[in-house]
Formats: sequence, C-alpha cells, structure tokens
Amino acid sequence: MLLAKRTRRWRAAAAVGAGALPCLAFPAPGLWWAAYVVLVPWMLLLRSAPSGRRAALEGWLGGAGFIVAVHHWLLPSLHVFLVPLAVLLGLLWIPWALLVRELLGGVPGPRRAAAGLVLVPAGWLLSELARSWQGLGGPWGLLGASQWQVPPALRLASVGGVWLVSLLVVAVNCAVVLLVAVPGARAPAVASVAGCAVLTGVVWLWLPRPEVSGGLRVAVVQPGLVGGADGAERRFDVEEHLTRGLAGTHPDLVVWGESSVGADLAVRPDLSRRLAALSAELGAPLLVNVDARRSDRPGIYKSSVLVGPAGPTGDRYDKMRLVPFGEYVPARSVLGWATSVGRAAGEDRMRGAAPVVMSLPGGVRLGPLVCFESAFPDMSRHLVREGAGVLVAQSATSTFQDSWAPAQHASLAALRAAETGRPVVHATLTGVSTVYGPSGGRVGPALPTSASTAAVYEVPLARGTTPFVRFGNWPAGAALAALGLYCARGGVRAVRPVRPAPEPSAPPARTARG
Repeated sequence: MLLAKRTRRWRAAAAVGAGALPCLAFPAPGLWWAAYVVLVPWMLLLRSAPSGRRAALEGWLGGAGFIVAVHHWLLPSLHVFLVPLAVLLGLLWIPWALLVRELLGGVPGPRRAAAGLVLVPAGWLLSELARSWQGLGGPWGLLGASQWQVPPALRLASVGGVWLVSLLVVAVNCAVVLLVAVPGARAPAVASVAGCAVLTGVVWLWLPRPEVSGGLRVAVVQPGLVGGADGAERRFDVEEHLTRGLAGTHPDLVVWGESSVGADLAVRPDLSRRLAALSAELGAPLLVNVDARRSDRPGIYKSSVLVGPAGPTGDRYDKMRLVPFGEYVPARSVLGWATSVGRAAGEDRMRGAAPVVMSLPGGVRLGPLVCFESAFPDMSRHLVREGAGVLVAQSATSTFQDSWAPAQHASLAALRAAETGRPVVHATLTGVSTVYGPSGGRVGPALPTSASTAAVYEVPLARGTTPFVRFGNWPAGAALAALGLYCARGGVRAVRPVRPAPEPSAPPARTARG
C-alpha cells in the first residue's frame, strides 16, 4: 500500500514536469497566462512531501520530465541518450524543491510565506542559470521565454532580461499556491501579486521606449526543404534564384539562412563570383552562412560571411557556441557511442574565437548570431555593447521541421530584441523566418514554414541603451545574494550554541515536614 502511494506521487511529479511544457516552452497565442499557474500542481505536491528526501526525489523527477518534454524534438539526434541527459539535468531542480517544502510547506506564517515568495523564485532562477551553461544544453525553454508575445513582459525583459520575467512568473505561481493551500498567508500572497503588477505597470508606463531612428530594408531568403545527395548545390541554386527575384526591391541587406553555402568560398571561387554578381545586381551586400571545412585552418566551421559586389568583404564570424551532440559530442571519448544510435555529429565542428560586428554601407553595423546562439541573452547584449544596430540570427531547423522547435526558436528573437532595444532578423532555411522590432513586436508577417520564398522587411532602427544592456543580468545577482543570505542565516542558527534555560527568579517552594 505504501509502495503504491509512493509510486503515484513519483509518477505525478514526472507528469507535472512533463505537462508544464505547452505553457513553459512555447504557449499558443492566448495561452500566455497559463505560465502563471502551471507550476502550482508541482509546488503543491512538493510542499506536502513528508520529508526533504521525498521532496528532493519529486523535484528531480519533475525536472527530468520537464527536460524530456522540452527537448523531445531532439530524439532523432540524441535517441535514447536524451533520457540519461534528462536524469542528469533533473538534479538541478532539487534545491528548488527543497525550498518549496521548507518555505511553503505546512502552515507558514506571514514571515516565512514572505520569504518563500522571494527565495522560491530565486531557487528556480538558480536552476535556469545552471542549465543555461552551453555544456548542459544552453538556455532553451526558460520560463520567462513563455512571455515572448506579451508586450508588458517584453518591457520587463528590457530591464532585467528574460531572467527578470522568470522571477516574476514564479513569484505569481508561489502566490497562487499560498492562496489555495494556506489561508493564513493570503495577505503576503496578495501583496506579492500586487507588487508584480505594480512593477510591471511602472516599467510599462515610465521606462522610455527605444527611440526609432531610421530604418533598414532587409531581404530574407528562405529556400525551403531541399533534399537529395546534392542538396547543398541545389539549395544554392534555389537561393540564387530567389535572390535574383528581389531585383527592383532595393534592399540594403540580403540574408540567407544557416548552412546556406556548403563549400568554403576560397575553395569554390565560382560560388564566390556568383554571390558577388548577386550583390552587384541588387546593389546590396549578402550575409550568407558557410558550413564547410576551411582552407586556411583545420576543421569544419559554421561562419557568417558578408559578400559585396567585389566578393567577400573580409567580415567573417565563426560560430562560437555549438549545439551539443548536433555539432559536437561532449567528451567524445566517453560518449562517442551516441553517433551510432542517433544523428549526433560524426565530427566536431570548430569554435570561433570572438564575436564580430560587421559594417554595412551607410554606416549601420550588424551583429551576426548562428542558430541557437540567439537563445543566449549575453551574446546579443555583447554585440549591442560593441555597436551593433541590428542583430541577425541565421538558423536551420529542417531536421525538426514537424515539431514546434522552429516556431519556438523564432520566438526567441522577440526576447533578444526587447532586451537589447535593437531589431532582430531571424532567417532560416525552411522557416519560421521572421523579424522583430526594437521593442520585441513583430515586423511584417513571418515566412510560411517550409515555403520557398523571399521577402523584404522595413526594419526600424533604434538608438539608446536598455537597462539590461547597461547593467547585465542583475536579477541573477540579486537572486544569488538572497539565497546566500538565507544559507548564511541557516548556518549561523546551526552553529549557534544552545543557551541554558534561565534560573527561576523565585526560590523553589518548600514542602512541609511532618
């Protein structure tokens, strides 16, 4: 009987973690609000755990279920390896689970409930920061990213990045838990929700919006699905045809997707000449992406290359943050077997040394990002600090075309735009290709998924610096400081000597003797 009860709780923990995906990762239009209550069942389960060990186990299982659900579209590449990876990453939710039980469990008084409303969100952010390390997969499916289509949340992102949005969303989930389960803690719960609303309103009303200054006509070329043994050559032909069809539209920049060129331009001067001819015909430079073995150094690189009427301009950015298993196998000597059970990289790609900001005719500077580098807030922030006026993310998601990964990936551009106050162009081979303005709002329609097409966007440029660009990830610092103070207080209480009980002030009563 006891074993069956434990099994039900464990299954519930894993199911709650897995079921969180539709709201946490990529909510459908109109369902953004669900992220503010989606953690409630999991937290109710954790706060009622009979022991810290049980809470840790249920936090671990829930985290593992969440990782499997968020990254299920990687199964063709990782195959069975996704399960041990989820088990490993699920450990990151154990500290958060213990905080939920310690601070929200039982019948917390106002002080403990108020502490929970601060420290539980901080604990969640700690797990997000840890798994955002590129070696553990990067910042994919962050809780704050679920609010990419909510203008007030995008305004918050300009202040503290996606991290601040995550903190506030978890704080609201905590408040809902207290409202549901702890009647005596409703005052701090209501105060928390009101505080989040007031902060959002102040930022929305008083924070200056990006100052639009000029514009840039950017053409996005999306060749669509192109297969076959000679797919790279055929894709180049399609991209060339679509680009030539832009003649007369007078773009300032033409962007091709990731891996749009399958050979090093120094080795294939014929491709270089064709690109230069396209640039001369349109009167605009082309930003292409070369996925090939380089002639001037060993190894395969993915590189953003700017091509003008005279050929490559010399501006080249080599991708720095590679996709684990997709572009390299971590600890290949130990995990190399993953290549035999999935579509993991047979040979590791090489990493670039540093970000690059490229100059366009007219003085506009662009910052290129390749593939899931657009998921890293620090990379886009660094490019803007270096002077980039527009960010361009070149991507290829054809392997996962039938999942929600392409749309989820494209939504990240809205967050990067809001965080930096700069427009972001998200160009892919097969869709979803789209553009977001300096405030995170969509510019024009997205290109249809899998369609072979091209479009020109009037991209607004902006001046000024957002608080996130200026101050960086300060929410993480605040969360770590709060957790550090909590741990220090617990440590002091643990080592504080036990004082003996005070002596009674009155002498003890005497008994009469017979």
